[in-house]
Amino acid sequence: MKMRTITFSFFALFTCILSAQQVDWHTWEDAVALTQNEGNTKKVFVDVYTDWCGWCKKMDKDTFQNPEVAAYMNDNFIMVKMDGEGKEPLDFNGRTFKYIPSGKRGYHELAAALLQGRLSYPTVVFLDEDMKMLSPVPGYQKVGPFLQIARYFGDDIYKTQDWKSYSGVGK
Repeated sequence: MKMRTITFSFFALFTCILSAQQVDWHTWEDAVALTQNEGNTKKVFVDVYTDWCGWCKKMDKDTFQNPEVAAYMNDNFIMVKMDGEGKEPLDFNGRTFKYIPSGKRGYHELAAALLQGRLSYPTVVFLDEDMKMLSPVPGYQKVGPFLQIARYFGDDIYKTQDWKSYSGVGK
């Protein structure tokens, strides 16, 4: 009976720890500063979203709150949330990026630069340790496909293997 109680208690504690795992989100400015710390080995991940985007909210809830996703991303990336329509100016590489009014909704110049001009939400962006572009990835991503993409960049697989052979696309 005691062993069963101990086993149940351990399982309950482990489940609580896993479910409590959350992504540690940073601002753009914090991410820039963190990449400049000596010995930084983490890449940068940017979730470009808008307040009105339903798929962005679904990805927050279903993908980013998944314990396995949260643990992997926190271990390998500096995580940034960026409003694609944010109004605050952001400095990067000696330039100030601003909000550009356009139609009903405007856009932020830095978000547009990261998304390579394709303002589609959600889009996640992978940057290396020096904040150089690895790849934007548009669209809602479920847990499994998202982790495959994240590991491709996070584990440096992209340095030795192309995406098609890694992912099995086209086989």
